[in-house]
Amino acid sequence: MEVWLVPLVAGLFGLLFGSFLNVCTLRWPQDESIVSPGSHCPKCDAPVRWFDNIPVLSWLVLRAKCRFCAEPISIQYPLVELATGVMWAGVFAAHGPTLEALRGAVFLTMLFGISVSDARFYIIPDQFSVGGAVIGVGMSFFPGGIEWRASLIGAATGYGVLWLVGAGGTWLIKKMSPGRLEEAGVDQAMGGGDIKMMMMVGSFVGAWGVGLTIFLGSVLALVVFGPIASLSKRLIPLGVFLAAAAAIAYGWGPQMVSWYLTQVVGLPA
Repeated sequence: MEVWLVPLVAGLFGLLFGSFLNVCTLRWPQDESIVSPGSHCPKCDAPVRWFDNIPVLSWLVLRAKCRFCAEPISIQYPLVELATGVMWAGVFAAHGPTLEALRGAVFLTMLFGISVSDARFYIIPDQFSVGGAVIGVGMSFFPGGIEWRASLIGAATGYGVLWLVGAGGTWLIKKMSPGRLEEAGVDQAMGGGDIKMMMMVGSFVGAWGVGLTIFLGSVLALVVFGPIASLSKRLIPLGVFLAAAAAIAYGWGPQMVSWYLTQVVGLPA
C-alpha cells in the first residue's frame, strides 16, 4: 500500500504548496505581501472563498472564470498547482517517506517558483534565493543527503563563481561591444538574482552540483533561448534554465559527474 499511498499523499500536499507558490510568484516580484490582502480576483478584487480556492478542482468547476465578474482566470494557477503536486509525488516515490524526500521536494518547489518568477517578471525574489539558501543549509542537517559543511561550501561556491562570471562578462562586453549593455537596458552581464540563486542551489547540491548546474544551464539557455534573444533583443531569463539544470543536478548529478570523471577524464571507477 505504501508504494502508492506515500506519493499520493505527497502529491496532495504538493497541490497545496503549488497554490501557495502561485501567490509567491505573483506577489514577491512586485514587493507585495503574501499575507494581506487575502486571495482575490485580480480583475474585480472580490475575495476568493475557500471553496473556490481548492487547487485545480476549483478552476475546473468555475470553468476558468471568476465567480463574480466572470473574467478569465489564468491557466497558470492550475498548471503550477498540478506541476508542484507531480513533483512532490515523484520525489516521495523515489525516496520514500524520508526527510531527504522532503528536502528534495522543497528544493524543486523553490526552483519552480524561481522559474515562474523569472520567466514572467525577469526577477528572482530574495525570498527564494537568500531565504532558500538558509533553508538549504538548515536541511543539510537532515540524514540521507548533503552534509552541512558541503552545503556551506556549495553556497559560497555558487555565489562566488557566478559573481566572477558576471563581473568577467560585464568587463568583456564593455570592452568588445561598448553600449551593448545599455542597449539592453542593464548595466551588468549577470543579474544579482541569478548570483544569489546559485548560492541557494549550492546549499542543496554542493560545489560539484554548482559546476554542473552552471554548465547545463548555460548550454540550455544558448540552445533554447539564444536564437530567440538574438532576433528579438530580449534578455535571456537565465534563472529559468539554471533552475532546470539544478533540478537535473539534484536528480542525476552524482551519476553524471561520475560518468564524466571515469569515461572522459579517465579516472579509475
